[in-house]
Amino acid sequence: MKKIWALALILIGLGILGCEENTVQYVEIDSTPAAPQGVYTITADEAIYIYWLQVRESDLSHYRVYRSLDDNEYHYIGTSTGGTEEFVDKTPENGTTYYYAVSAVDENNHESELSHETVFDTPRPEGYNLKLADFNQLPDVSGYDFSAYSIVPYNNINADIYIERYDGVFYINVADDKTDIMDMGYTGSIDDISYSPTNPDGWSKIGWSEAILGHTYIIWTSNDHYAKLRVNDIGYTHVYFDWAYQIDAGNPELARPQHEDDFLKRTIKTNLVK
Repeated sequence: MKKIWALALILIGLGILGCEENTVQYVEIDSTPAAPQGVYTITADEAIYIYWLQVRESDLSHYRVYRSLDDNEYHYIGTSTGGTEEFVDKTPENGTTYYYAVSAVDENNHESELSHETVFDTPRPEGYNLKLADFNQLPDVSGYDFSAYSIVPYNNINADIYIERYDGVFYINVADDKTDIMDMGYTGSIDDISYSPTNPDGWSKIGWSEAILGHTYIIWTSNDHYAKLRVNDIGYTHVYFDWAYQIDAGNPELARPQHEDDFLKRTIKTNLVK
């Protein structure tokens, strides 16, 4: 508890005798906790993970988590007990952007201001161990349609990419000249790539990229959606991928959103709904 010792001077006067006795008394005042800092989120499939730094208050009770659709009107969605600086929101819809803020509450139910960072997230679908084949040998299971989360023939009208094995090497091909691919290099996991680049540089000029074990690739589809693939394993006829796809058109967010640089930008929400 943040304890402020206030000095109270109590005067006991003996008016008729013309003399006074001074007594000093210290009064303990309990103030509200500090607002949590360092709030960030991690994107998942129909879920968002919220994390923040510990608020160091000796009588900290718990944290309250709030959500907004417009960074304006925040609604309470859940509680995390003191000592647990994390919360999982399991109610988001994929493709919708949500804003989050956190407050700290002490044992006397004094609640802090909302955290000051502007933190937002857009969940998206994902999948693991997707198995695609060389289109020369197994054409019906060589393509992938991200929008339907479906394996399709390489020449299907909805295919975004397809796999080819040529001279012993696998390649990821885009399905048409309006779809782009970029090799982001080796990553420890698919979540190491947070956002798709949106600048014109780095995209393949030839419409294909070699499938390299451990590399993650960004796909920019012909209808302006971003996706990513990570090569997990390479067999003789198949390549195995993890994948994620952002169903919010034009949104390059694929894993972890970033805070705005001005760390304490947002003021207290005067229209907070509890």
